[in-house]
Amino acid sequence: MAPAFSTQIVEAPSGHERRSCDWADARLSFDAGPGVRSEADIATLIGFFRARRGAARGFRFTDPYDDRSSALGEAPGALDQRLGVGDGVKAEFPLLRHYGPGGEAQVRRITRPVAGSIRVAMDGIEMTSGWSHAGLGVIAFDVAPAAGVMLTAGYRFDVPVRFAEDRLDIHRATFAAGEAPSVPLVEIRE
Repeated sequence: MAPAFSTQIVEAPSGHERRSCDWADARLSFDAGPGVRSEADIATLIGFFRARRGAARGFRFTDPYDDRSSALGEAPGALDQRLGVGDGVKAEFPLLRHYGPGGEAQVRRITRPVAGSIRVAMDGIEMTSGWSHAGLGVIAFDVAPAAGVMLTAGYRFDVPVRFAEDRLDIHRATFAAGEAPSVPLVEIRE
């Protein structure tokens, strides 16, 4: 995994800098090649690559280091991440993943939660009904939460990605020698 930002840096003759961050969120890239361990895996990869027409069609990918609302290795809980605060009018809230000290440094929108993994709470009490996943990571409440009600959620999620290139280089000789092929993937912004 390789998170990346786009930052423009202008350096003055005095050595002072002015920085402008072009992206509010990191864009991830991955190399799925180390997961290819056999010739059967290569055949599956080639078929999957062809079905996606190279870089033309996206798919879901599980980031092995960041795939849940909780800490790595812990089960997601309904209090993991803030969704927002009710106002008595708004009934839909996007799933968010907060990063940094206190979760304030960066907020990431989650659009591909894992089916059946979402847990929601209102003011610290888990809700087993009264809400649904409306799609693309949006939680829709049957009734708009009352003003001041704190909404939280826990979930597992995948990252929408595509192949980074329209070419897949795999050589039988290097694979047989123990070298994993490189299969670069890049996150899709939704």
